[in-house]
Amino acid sequence: MHAGKIAAGLHLVATPIGAARDITLRALDILANADVLAAEDTRNTRRLLDIHGVKLGDRRLLAYHDHNGAQMRPQLLKALKDGASVAYVSDAGTPMVADPGFDLARAVIAQDLPVYAAPGASALLAALCVAGQPTDRFFFAGFAPNKTSARKKFFMEFSQISATLVFYESPKRAAASLRDMCSVFGSDRPAAFCRELTKKFEETCRGTLGELADDVSRRESVKGEVVIVLGPPLEKEVVQGDVDTAIKDALTRLRVKDAASEVAETFGLPRKEVYQRALELKEDS
Repeated sequence: MHAGKIAAGLHLVATPIGAARDITLRALDILANADVLAAEDTRNTRRLLDIHGVKLGDRRLLAYHDHNGAQMRPQLLKALKDGASVAYVSDAGTPMVADPGFDLARAVIAQDLPVYAAPGASALLAALCVAGQPTDRFFFAGFAPNKTSARKKFFMEFSQISATLVFYESPKRAAASLRDMCSVFGSDRPAAFCRELTKKFEETCRGTLGELADDVSRRESVKGEVVIVLGPPLEKEVVQGDVDTAIKDALTRLRVKDAASEVAETFGLPRKEVYQRALELKEDS
């Protein structure tokens, strides 16, 4: 193992999400030489160190997770202020992405102490690679709420985003989330259901949201971490008759200006054009 002094500061080290050999050489250097190691789950980190022959020696391996973060941050900050190098790893993947490392990094930055990234495996990027959906623009939304009503409201927040959407999900809620996505985004939206990425039983299913929801709902159980990737909204051909019908309906409830704004937003049309058509329809009525 390369021996060398690690720069003082917080090092956010990405670790494998499945295949242990996905770790980077730089990550191994940092884990072997950092003064202090902090981990979301120390048991997982010890196994990773053992696999790669990294000796902990007399260095500290501290637990840092959602439940003890507030108590542990002062201790880690003190070590950093004293000039130590601190390596933080989450359970798997890149710290800071849906991860307790966020609050730690923010606290370190607030103290004007250095933060470094040692990039590597990420379920987000792995899913984008295999989903077959556009990657030029994507939005990572993280985990949806547990309850149906809150989950649908959560999905609605992203319904107008014209980009690929990426969600993490628990295997226990995968079927319910897919059904709720159908009701919010439409069952014909292209999507990919990615499970156990980089692991032995890796699976990627592609199709419409409706097809994926039916498939997953029929399964007796779903195992492993899940990433759901939604392609951008489908571009639908606008039929003038449908626009006119919507304008007439809106005019029964709203002023011409407000009716035009509502219909323009619904169909993704220029407001000025819809406003002119609304004036014509109002005159004919």
